[in-house]
Amino acid sequence: MQEAEKIWMNGSLVDWHDATVHVLSHGLHYGSSVFEGIRAYDAEGGVAVFRLDDHLARLERSAAQYYMDIPFPREGLRHAVHGVITANNLGACYIRPIVLRGYGVMGLFPLDAPVDVSVAAWVWGAYLGEEGLEKGIRAKISSWRRIGNNTIPATAKAGGQYLNSILAKIETHKAGYAEAILLNEQGLVADGSGENIFVVKNDVIMTPPISASILEGITRNSIMEIAGVAGYTVVERDLARAELYTADEIFVTGTAAEVCPIREVDDHLIGDPGPITRDLQARFDAVIHGRDPQFIHWLDFVGSDAPGR
Repeated sequence: MQEAEKIWMNGSLVDWHDATVHVLSHGLHYGSSVFEGIRAYDAEGGVAVFRLDDHLARLERSAAQYYMDIPFPREGLRHAVHGVITANNLGACYIRPIVLRGYGVMGLFPLDAPVDVSVAAWVWGAYLGEEGLEKGIRAKISSWRRIGNNTIPATAKAGGQYLNSILAKIETHKAGYAEAILLNEQGLVADGSGENIFVVKNDVIMTPPISASILEGITRNSIMEIAGVAGYTVVERDLARAELYTADEIFVTGTAAEVCPIREVDDHLIGDPGPITRDLQARFDAVIHGRDPQFIHWLDFVGSDAPGR
């Protein structure tokens, strides 16, 4: 990790190495935290955070599902994000807001624990590698199933839930693959360990629905809207495992991963990144760097009073 200088904690900027929590914090023992992954880009017109309000809204929804009251309004968190970027003199960067139950109680009943909020930012390159973005990655279907909606709320981005993804990531990494693909409890395609998945067949773009136990990804939503505007047919439907092997193109999306092609699944060759994947990569790049006026409202320029120009 490339360290920065300051982290925002509970309303104040503190030195990076002073941004600590107590070892008996509830979130450390029970995974009772929710978080977001957000990116800022060096866009035309200045440093811009991509879909910041949507990310903060999802943070609030995640917290609400776990009965956590965030002690700061959304606009306060927006200013915290801007402040961290400015204090660290950052341009393009990754931003991590986290809300966790802090020190004060032990045991499974959490409602008496304080709720702490922090925002950090640092320089972080392509999550699946620059070569992966260019040439595509090899993926493997994990033996671990995605946690079901009736087991834990898949629509929340909560810390403890990512143990599921961690197991899948480790398993496939040890087998020599760059990423895991998880099936849900019904044996249908859910998502990657940290990304949503799209399949292209006969020029139709398909992606699993929210009911497939996936996180409602903001980059996923962005690509669906960008693709629709570009004239592509986008369909949300259940996908069988075998449909991955016969796909014309596959790509994954996420804040960290952005738009990354998959060239191989379970040693079934999909091939080099296809024309639709390449087109959507280029369109997404134009959007996040402020070159597409149609989506300029998705950019929150650091220091501005409101998103967009």
